[in-house]
Amino acid sequence: MTMHAALYARYSSDQQRAASIEDQFRICRERAAHEGWQVVGTYEDSAASGASMILRPGIQALLEDARRGRFEILVAEALDRVSRDQADVATVYKHLRFAGVTVVTLAEGEISELHVGLKGTMNVLFLKDLAAKTHRGLRGRVEQGRSGGGLCYGYDVVKSFDDSGDPVRGGRTVNEVEAGIVRRVFREFADGTSPRRIARRMNAEGVPGPSGRLWTDSTIRGHVKRGTGLINNELYVGRLVWNRLRYVKNPETGKRVSRINPREDWIVTEVPELRIVDDGLWQEVKDRQGEIAERYATVIEATQSARASRLNGAHRPRYLLSGLLECGVCGGPYAMRGQDRYGCSGHVMNGSCPNGRGIRRADIEERVLSGLKDRLMAPEVAAEAMRAHAEEINLINRERRASGASDRKELADVERRIAAMIAVIEDGGYVRGMVDRLRELEAHQDELKERLSAAAVDLPDIHPNISDVYRRRVARLAEALDHPGDRDAAAAAVRSLIDRIVLTPGAKRGEMDAVLHGDFGTILEWAGGGNGSVCTPAPAMSVSVVAGVGFEPTTFRL
Repeated sequence: MTMHAALYARYSSDQQRAASIEDQFRICRERAAHEGWQVVGTYEDSAASGASMILRPGIQALLEDARRGRFEILVAEALDRVSRDQADVATVYKHLRFAGVTVVTLAEGEISELHVGLKGTMNVLFLKDLAAKTHRGLRGRVEQGRSGGGLCYGYDVVKSFDDSGDPVRGGRTVNEVEAGIVRRVFREFADGTSPRRIARRMNAEGVPGPSGRLWTDSTIRGHVKRGTGLINNELYVGRLVWNRLRYVKNPETGKRVSRINPREDWIVTEVPELRIVDDGLWQEVKDRQGEIAERYATVIEATQSARASRLNGAHRPRYLLSGLLECGVCGGPYAMRGQDRYGCSGHVMNGSCPNGRGIRRADIEERVLSGLKDRLMAPEVAAEAMRAHAEEINLINRERRASGASDRKELADVERRIAAMIAVIEDGGYVRGMVDRLRELEAHQDELKERLSAAAVDLPDIHPNISDVYRRRVARLAEALDHPGDRDAAAAAVRSLIDRIVLTPGAKRGEMDAVLHGDFGTILEWAGGGNGSVCTPAPAMSVSVVAGVGFEPTTFRL
């Protein structure tokens, strides 16, 4: 029987190139061909670190297909291509073995628990040793007055070579054009202009920001203690500070987060040739930062205390429509921008969007709730759609079940024929042409098995009377929305019905058009809860599956 194999390849962005993926696939295909394995799928992760598999879609898709039985063998160049993290290697191996998949690498051969333990430990030690050597090399570079990495705004890279012809890295020189912008930002901030207003002016004048991006207030303001942001960069006063921060990966997300190192671990080197801002202007900026911090310290403390006192405050949206509003001009978010009004973040933060139209929170919430009750949640509007949807889902399920039953019956018949022919051959009753016929039956057997394994999973049958359930739940929800004590529970149900709300300035002054987009499948999921709760959805109903059978998201103007 032909074994089905999958290939996996990965390259990181540090010392490798994109062509490495094809190189790995080529040698893995050669191994599969030599073993007589049929390659049924390839999976890859480009420019992805091997220290975490959480953010790698290729390895996630591979594990999902392994659970579905798409292949029996996984082929990779080496175990460290799958992951360099010891825990991830063990997790991947455990899931693949549970799915009945054998892991084979060109470097180690067939992988066993011994490989996972020893190779995983070696990879961890390799990463730690590499990090230590890199850190040591960067420290030596910084102590010589050269950059430890990255290019700050206001400077250019200096390319030079040593006596052996090897590149000398970390050289920097002042970019006089950008240096003038740096001095301007420092002076305007010291004179009382806010970082947000400075950013808007820069963008309006077409001044490119760091790395050619738009200026934002956070680009200028940054974080004082972490030394981020343009006005906190000590290099502008000729002081190179390195090792202020260290970066660690969050094991849950795989993303790097920064931590501040103790001050005694900082490496500080004087580089007067890179000075852009004089000490007097630098001190003016620091004095103003101190005034701002003192002015808002009491407000911040009170705000944090109030948030801490609210039950589950960190997990509950502050407002009913938080995170759901979108600008119809630039596609960016509409967020709370003071005085209980929503505004386009792109317009407010950096002036990149011309949409300066705002809307009161109370007004947009009232329009959304009224629209939901009058239109999206109107029982007479949704009842017929729900009935038709239930009929379509149930019809599709019946057809799938009938087709699957037919294939399973035919597969059983083919397997009986194969067994009978093998028994005849074993008894010496060979007939000319029997081998060719046997091969045809085995090929048909593989085809049927593949068709059955690839068959879509049934969607849950929908009861025809779901529209009646929906009517009752709408009535309870509408009642809950009118009672402040039940508003939090009702708000969760309302948010579950909304995908996004697009706000666009109208033709008349002060007019705002609002278009609500809500997935019809979400309505079905919410209505199918069946436990009498106002806001609990049905866990068995997949919104993405429901929406994928021909029903478009519901859209209407508010």
